[in-house]
Amino acid sequence: MAIPAYFRLPRELQDFVMVFLKSRGNIREVEKELGISYPTVCKRLDLVNELIGNRNPHINRNEILNQLERGDITAKEATRLLKEQT
Repeated sequence: MAIPAYFRLPRELQDFVMVFLKSRGNIREVEKELGISYPTVCKRLDLVNELIGNRNPHINRNEILNQLERGDITAKEATRLLKEQT
């Protein structure tokens, strides 16, 4: 049996998804609870979608590197995402 996509996410993104679900998708509530900006919430949602296999054509090499630089993703996550694009 395959491991569900949610459980393959890094722990910090699992926590993010739980906050997002608890807030019923209200991005403003996610911002407040996690102390992050609206663009960061959106970027994390994009990353979650990418990692669970919902391809997002808007995430490109530069965006992955920007997310890494901002600390939105780890070096390991960035490496994996970049390898998947080739």
